[in-house]
Amino acid sequence: MAKETVQKHSEFEELVENPDALAERLTTGSEDFVKKNKTKLLGVFAAIAAIIVAGFLYYNHRTTQNQEAHEAMFQAVYYFEADSLNKALNGDGQYDGLLKVADEYSGTEAGNLANFYAGVALLKQGNYAEAQSHLEDFKSDDYLLQARAYSLTGDALSEQGKYKEAADLYNKAANHNSNAFFSPQYLIKAAVAYEAANDFQAAANTYDKIIKDFVTSAEVTDAKKFKARAEAMTGAAAN
Repeated sequence: MAKETVQKHSEFEELVENPDALAERLTTGSEDFVKKNKTKLLGVFAAIAAIIVAGFLYYNHRTTQNQEAHEAMFQAVYYFEADSLNKALNGDGQYDGLLKVADEYSGTEAGNLANFYAGVALLKQGNYAEAQSHLEDFKSDDYLLQARAYSLTGDALSEQGKYKEAADLYNKAANHNSNAFFSPQYLIKAAVAYEAANDFQAAANTYDKIIKDFVTSAEVTDAKKFKARAEAMTGAAAN
């Protein structure tokens, strides 16, 4: 037993002191490992290659789709800005409209943006439920644009008489990267929605938030006046 230990210790010292011997041992061990596991290794390498190729093809496909969507959407946005809402939404026979772009290119940046434009156009046309659906499908990393989408969704809900839900969206817009310029505007809309829902206490609290948190905003004067009215209505409702 001691003899085997001495032999192993001697082999270890040789490997440490002789780099060539260590390299030979590693090479030999690697070759043996490869021979024994050749089939498995080939399978692993093939799987990795397939994943890389699939990722590359998917990226190219999405890039191509996004470019096609932007091109298809160009004329629709022109009609939107010209207030030709029917053509913007449904196309003109030659170019696709926003609704088709949003549907056929869903998942692309352009398709996502088409949902925003379509939601606004439908809102202007009075198609509130459909506008709500498209605005809810829109997602953006741009804080201001996303907050705007929340507020517009609130408008669509409010027009459907869903005032409490509308107030929730206005509050969501106000709290999305809260800022002194837009947040008070959204909070005013939330308070008005609460009043429409006969929740005067929530309305008064929302006006109070503007007064306390956005003291320099243009909405403070109206907030003070409307808060007094909401508090009076709260007392009247209690009686």
